[in-house]
Amino acid sequence: MAHRKLGRPSDQRQAMLRNQVTNLIWYGKIETTLARGKEVQSVAEHLITIAMRQCDNTIEVTKKTKNDKQQIVELTVTNDAPERLAARRRVMSYLYDIPAIQNKDEERDDFKARKKQVKHQVVEKLFREIAPKYKKRAEEKGQGGGYTRIVRKGPRRGDAAEMVILELV
Repeated sequence: MAHRKLGRPSDQRQAMLRNQVTNLIWYGKIETTLARGKEVQSVAEHLITIAMRQCDNTIEVTKKTKNDKQQIVELTVTNDAPERLAARRRVMSYLYDIPAIQNKDEERDDFKARKKQVKHQVVEKLFREIAPKYKKRAEEKGQGGGYTRIVRKGPRRGDAAEMVILELV
């Protein structure tokens, strides 16, 4: 499949697209030029489709462990199915990690505990929030795709490049 060159060498172009797709998924919308927006839209919709197909594919597993008193305790844990794990790793290989930010009213220990629980925040957001929302929407409307929208803003001052806002619908 041929992609737009966007006036950049391939490594810079790929890094720019990964960065913009990551920001689109994390923040919900970005402002960019029309050509970049169309490329980002294509990649983002592909990643959302991958996540949608596997978002509820989990397995219940019972594990036996010893507690502090050396008693055997059975725990029921929800794990990813192999297909979901493969999809998650595929998405992780493309998206960048966004570092966790401590909230103003959050204590340091609470922040460390929250940071320890979720290692890849963007991927978690994609699989836990965005994908189920679009899967439900696809079942209601009976169609897939169309997860993003491009709204034209007009020419940029300076070089008159067509500016757009790319957002998740």
